[in-house]
Amino acid sequence: MRFYVASGLLDRPEGTGTAATYNYRHLLQLLAIKIRQREGQSLETIKQEMHELTGDALERRISSSLAPALTAGADTAVAHDDDQSFSWRRAPVADGIELHIRDDLPAAREEAVIAMREAVRAALGRADIR
Repeated sequence: MRFYVASGLLDRPEGTGTAATYNYRHLLQLLAIKIRQREGQSLETIKQEMHELTGDALERRISSSLAPALTAGADTAVAHDDDQSFSWRRAPVADGIELHIRDDLPAAREEAVIAMREAVRAALGRADIR
């Protein structure tokens, strides 16, 4: 993350050193950077794009990139009554990080879970995590 901050790709965190904190916008920026890198864009091109994007634009870009994996099979989603409890699935991502996915939604499909895991791992710079 320090590389991206120093390169101007990522906003500076609040605080410094071990007290540095990153927020939701930082996560969006990391996801956008990793998605654009996977699409073959150079860091310089990504840097230019990032300066022009608001938080809403980052969210839209990320959701449009991940949408195919997350929405495939959406027409098979099960309708439930308001009083019914849902079953949730836990998907470990890294030490101390996991995704919680409701089983009745298209996002619970294995391909979608894999795509979400990869996106978060890429944002963390931890592609080696199983």
